[in-house]
Amino acid sequence: MSNLALASTLVFVAITAFLSIWKKLGLEKDILIGTVRSALQLLFIGYVLHFIFDTRNPVFIVLILLSMIGVASWNAGSRAKEIRGIRLRIAITLACTEGLTMALLLGFSIIEPTPQYIIPVSGIVIGSSMIVAGIYLSQMKRELESSRGEVETLLALGATARQAIQGSVKRSVRSSMIPTIDGMKTVGLVQLPGMMTGMIVAGADPIEAVRYQMLIMFVLASSAALTAILLSQISYRLWFTKDVRLVPSPPQETKRA
Repeated sequence: MSNLALASTLVFVAITAFLSIWKKLGLEKDILIGTVRSALQLLFIGYVLHFIFDTRNPVFIVLILLSMIGVASWNAGSRAKEIRGIRLRIAITLACTEGLTMALLLGFSIIEPTPQYIIPVSGIVIGSSMIVAGIYLSQMKRELESSRGEVETLLALGATARQAIQGSVKRSVRSSMIPTIDGMKTVGLVQLPGMMTGMIVAGADPIEAVRYQMLIMFVLASSAALTAILLSQISYRLWFTKDVRLVPSPPQETKRA
């Protein structure tokens, strides 16, 4: 793609900003900031990856994966930032999901042990797991707000924290996995995913592109389940105080109620 063609894509940003101004959505500033940030971040990571691909130093690979996990954990944790320690639990969850997924991919020689494969696939796994974690936390907040009385009644009757919150956890895990499962049902019919599209545009054989996309879809299904279930198991206790009471709702939510 030429620089002129790349610059021409800003017309889509202009359309988005125009629609925001026309409908008085107030998103013009966010659109501008998002455009500039995404461009700078992509250019930065492009040069970083170029350097890493040339050096092939495992230390740099580990560092960039840790950076991905750190940023993803911070972002997903903002969905429940009032829960102390949630970002650490998310980081542990993402690290375990990424570690197990990559161990299987490399152990079975599904992908080659090179930065060109490890980093992009890891980015897809960590990014998808971040979304799953965010959905899980958002759903848990809604679940506990709507069923607070039920949970507190169970606690009063002698149930443990795990027993009292089990129903909410199960529904939240299910909700966090639904987008990934729905995506598997419609892939190829409703949408042509990014990796497959990118390979085809780059000139790869469509069948080969489909094979890689199948790999990614199956990996994402597994990582979604691992992320949701592991995060639910290591974080459920954070929704309670030390004396086993549900943590209070944030002040802003209390006022709205």
